[in-house]
Amino acid sequence: MPAVESVLGPIDADDLGQTLMHEHVFVLDQEIESNYPGRWNTEERMADARQKLQDVASRGVRTIVDLTVLGLGRNVARVVEVAKEVDVQILAATGLYTYDDVPMFFRFRGPGKLVDGPELLTEFFIKDITEGIGDTGVKAAILKCATDRAGVTEGVDRVLRAVARTHLETGVPISTHTHALTERGLEQQAIFREEGVNLERVVIGHSGDTTDLVYLRKLMDAGSYIGMDRFGLDLMLPFEDRVQTVAALCAEGYAERIVLSHDAACFTHNFDVEVKRELLPRWRFTHLHDEVLPALRERGTTQDQIDQMLIHNPRRVLSPS
Repeated sequence: MPAVESVLGPIDADDLGQTLMHEHVFVLDQEIESNYPGRWNTEERMADARQKLQDVASRGVRTIVDLTVLGLGRNVARVVEVAKEVDVQILAATGLYTYDDVPMFFRFRGPGKLVDGPELLTEFFIKDITEGIGDTGVKAAILKCATDRAGVTEGVDRVLRAVARTHLETGVPISTHTHALTERGLEQQAIFREEGVNLERVVIGHSGDTTDLVYLRKLMDAGSYIGMDRFGLDLMLPFEDRVQTVAALCAEGYAERIVLSHDAACFTHNFDVEVKRELLPRWRFTHLHDEVLPALRERGTTQDQIDQMLIHNPRRVLSPS
C-alpha cells in the first residue's frame, strides 16, 4: 500500500486502522491569545490533549485526521509534541477555512488582484504537502476548504479552486466543511467537477447535520463520500436524528460512501471549557464508540458496515492517487 503522511512521518495506508476523519487537536486564536492571554495554559492543555487521545485509542481508534488549517489557528508543532506521547496517529491538513473572504494577506495578491501574480494559496498548499508545514517537516496528508450559509462568495470560490488545483497537482484528497441545510455540498461538487477533480477523492463534510436523504444520496451518487462527522454536536441536530440517518443510509447500501467522526477538539478557543462541557457534554472523541456505534447496531447496522465506514473508506480516501 502507498504511504500516508502523519505528523511523525509516513505510515503504510494499511496501518491506518480505525480512523476518525474529521477532528481537531487544537483550534486556536493565536492573535487573541497573544494580546489577551489567559485561556491557554500550555502544560494543562497538552496534558489534557494527551489524555483525550489516549482515551480514544483505548476504544480502538488508530488514526485521527486533524483538519485544522489556516483560519483555525493551526499549530503543527504543538500537535507533534502531543503525537509523540500517544498511541494515535495524527494526520495534518492544509487549506484555508473561511465562510466568505480570504484573509487580508491574500486579498490583494494573486491573479487579477491589485498585486497581480501567481495564486499564493495554491503555492502555499503545495508547499505544505510536498515540503512540509513551516519548519516542522510535517507534510499535509489532506486538503480542507469550507462553504457555509453565505454560499460560494468570491473568496470561497477562490479557495475551492485553489484546493482543487492543489489536489490535481499532488494527488492528496479533499475534505470540506459545508452547511448541509442549504445543500452547499452540491455547489462544492460542481466547482470541483469544473476543475477536473474526481469526486471519489472528496469527502463532503458535516453532511450529518441534516436528515434529508435525497440531498445525501445526490452527494454519494455523484461519487463523493459524506462526512457524518459531527456526532456530539446535539444542539445542531439531535443524537437520535444523526444515528437514524446513518442507519437508514446503511440499510440502503450506502455504507461504502460514509465516514464517521465528531469535529471535536481537545481544546478550542471558540468555547470556554466549562461552557462547552455544559452545553455539549457528548462532543468528545469517545462518543462514537461509547454511544453512537451501539445505537447503530440496535438499528440494524452491521459490524461489516461499521468497519467499512471506520476502516476501509478512510483508507481508500487517504491513500494517495
